[in-house]
Parts: sequence; structure tokens; C-alpha cells
Amino acid sequence: MERASKNPAEIARTIGRVSLAAVLVGAGLSHLSRGRRGYRIVVPEWATRKLRLDTDAIIIASGVVELMLGAALVVLPRERRRIGAAVAAFFVAVLPGNVHQWRTGRPAPLMRTDRARFVRLLLQPVLVVWALWSTARPSSSSPSRFPKGRR
Repeated sequence: MERASKNPAEIARTIGRVSLAAVLVGAGLSHLSRGRRGYRIVVPEWATRKLRLDTDAIIIASGVVELMLGAALVVLPRERRRIGAAVAAFFVAVLPGNVHQWRTGRPAPLMRTDRARFVRLLLQPVLVVWALWSTARPSSSSPSRFPKGRR
């Protein structure tokens, strides 16, 4: 049985999706292990009051969410559009923590300078677009090599 070949755009989206999954899993593992202490300063004080959770619980929860979203991108291909929207929403949800870190100037893992913290803010919209692009519906309007009668 011959497998249908994917077009180059779909191959690029698949690579993008798997890469994004790897980034999410790596970040999630970091939140649950070596980076956990460093992320404490990223959590704004108002977040602990609003969520009624301590800083450590927020860090653990965000790490678990990153792990789940990263895994879902790979193991639930039929739900990729919904998962992509959830990943994009997650990136928007954590933006206040990145703004807080930039405004307070506190160092965290890989964010030791004001420049690094500012670049991280600029990266956030890229992550949102990456999530949405890599999980978009496959293009069905791609031209076929053969007319309908010759397949």
C-alpha cells in the first residue's frame, strides 16, 4: 500500500509542531527540576493572591501544563488545532510573568540581563504564532499532480 506523500508545507508544520513539543517538554521538565528555584522570581506577587496558590505551586502547575501540552502535540494529532490554540493561550497566560521579570530586573535561568529579559518578551508573540501555525489545518487546496480522472 502506497503512503500518501505530504506536501512541503505540511512537512514544515510537522517539524515545527514536534520542535514546539520538545521546547514545551524541556521547559516543563525545567520547571519541575533544576530551574524550579530560579522561576520563583518570575511569578508576580499579585498572581499568588489572585490564584490563591503559593509561588512554588504555580511553578509546578505551569511545568505540568507544559509537559501535557508538549505531549499532546505529538500524541493527539486529530486534536492538533485545539491543542495549538491551548498552547497559544498558555503562552499568552504566562506573559504577565515575563513582563514582571523584565520590569523588576530580577535574574532567572537564562535571563540574567535586561537585554535577555526584553528579548524574551519579544519572543512571546513568536511562540504564539508558532503554536498556531504548526497546528493549522492541512491545506486541501494544494494542486494535485494528476487530474481527477488519472489518479
